[in-house]
Amino acid sequence: MTAPLTETPSTGTAPTDTVPTDAPPTALHTSALRLGYGDRIVSEELDLDIPSGRVTALVGPNACGKSTALRALARLLKPAGGAVHLDGEDIAGLSAREFALRLALLPQTPSAPDGISVRDLVARGRTPHQRWWRQWSSSDEAAVDAALAATGCAELATRAIDELSGGQRQRVWIAMALAQHTPVLLLDEPTTYLDLAHQVDVLELVADLNRTEGRTVVMVLHELNLACRYAGHLVAMRDGRIVAAGPPSEIVTPELVHEVFGLRAAVIECPVAGTPLVIPMGGPRTEIV
Repeated sequence: MTAPLTETPSTGTAPTDTVPTDAPPTALHTSALRLGYGDRIVSEELDLDIPSGRVTALVGPNACGKSTALRALARLLKPAGGAVHLDGEDIAGLSAREFALRLALLPQTPSAPDGISVRDLVARGRTPHQRWWRQWSSSDEAAVDAALAATGCAELATRAIDELSGGQRQRVWIAMALAQHTPVLLLDEPTTYLDLAHQVDVLELVADLNRTEGRTVVMVLHELNLACRYAGHLVAMRDGRIVAAGPPSEIVTPELVHEVFGLRAAVIECPVAGTPLVIPMGGPRTEIV
């Protein structure tokens, strides 16, 4: 694996052309999903398809149900109705270990024990691979080394996680998820609290993992232009429902931006990546003329 964080950033073009032709059409699928917290229902009859071997971004305004949907995919939130399927299997029927070997999650606000080193934190990603008859092995060591190298964190391995900057810390958390070595990776707002340069660093890393390893990645993003640039598949949500889903170049229009975000905007082609670029033209809730 490579470490794109220290190289000149690529154009960030969505990695849609590298998907193996024999890849299954869907990695994750929800059918008639009903999600909520207590008596507050967030989504009803949610049908969501996550294509295999691609980067999918969930976008939409605050409190539209993006993170709630991701929590359901990660089995952190039990649906009040419907089901989530991973490669055709209902995730409710998988053991915790089986599920952890197939899907990894980077939550929105991860926490680590005080004073833990970077390497020790990344090594925790190997927990699902441990059994009473199979303790730490050379393959575990190699997986940790590869995850540290892929995220550009090898030189940080001996440092304490709480000594690092926000951008460095986020890369370490991604390294831990990578060390888990699952075909599906879920990232809940991985660029939150990062400056623009570190946001691009993280998204370049995600795109590189998809290109080089064919990992299926699902991430919640707030920045629509970055989602268009780095995701090959976009799911736009509002009020707990899916407004549109598909390649950014096909679904991102001024009408969609207005319907989802209540924002009057122009949509042009990015001169660098060739992906949709949204240019705001007015305040919220303005009408399209």
